[in-house]
Amino acid sequence: MKKEEILTAISRIREDIGHEDIQPDIIDIIFNDEKSELLIITSDRPEKSLVIGKGGWVVGKLKEDLKINKIHVESYLDLYIRKNRMELALHRLEEVIDNYDILTAKPLLNLWKLLKKRIEFPYNIEDILEENQDKEQLVSNNNTKAIVALSGGVDSSFALIIAYIMGFNPLAVTVNPGDIILPKYFRERVENLTESLGVDHQYLEVDMSSVIEGALEGRYHPCGRCSKVIEKTVLEYAQKKGVPFIIFGDLLATGSQSLTYKGDLLRINLPAMLAATKGETKALSSNYGVSPTGRYGCPLLVEVIKKYNHMNRYSVQRVLRETRAGLLEPGEALDMVMSLFRNK
Repeated sequence: MKKEEILTAISRIREDIGHEDIQPDIIDIIFNDEKSELLIITSDRPEKSLVIGKGGWVVGKLKEDLKINKIHVESYLDLYIRKNRMELALHRLEEVIDNYDILTAKPLLNLWKLLKKRIEFPYNIEDILEENQDKEQLVSNNNTKAIVALSGGVDSSFALIIAYIMGFNPLAVTVNPGDIILPKYFRERVENLTESLGVDHQYLEVDMSSVIEGALEGRYHPCGRCSKVIEKTVLEYAQKKGVPFIIFGDLLATGSQSLTYKGDLLRINLPAMLAATKGETKALSSNYGVSPTGRYGCPLLVEVIKKYNHMNRYSVQRVLRETRAGLLEPGEALDMVMSLFRNK
């Protein structure tokens, strides 16, 4: 498969569907014959948009014409930013590894190897895991080294899956404030994932009635306060268990801030450390049976937004933060924002 052939096909498709015939600047194409997947790397985001087309029509027709399973489109600029963030995280990881003995540091060394490989090929983390992991080598029989905060969403599920593969022997914990924040379908996802991985799991019961009451009265948006209670609860539990590492599924903050100390505990924002996109967390999690819910937020947030329209702006701001960071595609962000308004 040659770049010239792809450019000719894109030009023809754009003309056929009534788009202006502007040729995108494609830097490289990489075809995975085994998976029948094509990666197209453009010089910048506007060039990427030309390849994708309005509503994804161009790339969709291209996939049909080429008779392949999937097409990924990345801009070189986005890849450069992600690589830079991972290099910052790698430098920070190299600093913290020296704080631990060999056995404790083993999963961190595995992460170091994964990060090095991903910096070299920052396209699709699933491919790197498949090509380079030897699960029997990575998963050790030592004691639990990490507590992983597991909510049942795709980001925290991604974090648990990577932690398991890297040999942290994780204990997954789920803070349970009740059905209005952690509904049954989320608990089922948590239990199914931990069972399929063979990972121990623990619910941490917590009283969040004051947060729920204040949010339903319209005094504040619930997400910030809820997150603080969850983090505090998980941190205290991890300290009690005496583990060296605590892992969260945050997509932000990236770079060196993805590894920070909370007292003696090393907090690892695993997706942020790997500069994972939302698309990647969805894809890997879905391979283990965890699919997106199709709506933004928990039942409490839905009720708050129904009662107080102005609260939507704070949720939209959270979506925009991840979009500005390049973790969400504009189309994904639009779907999330639209789901917020559907909640009303």
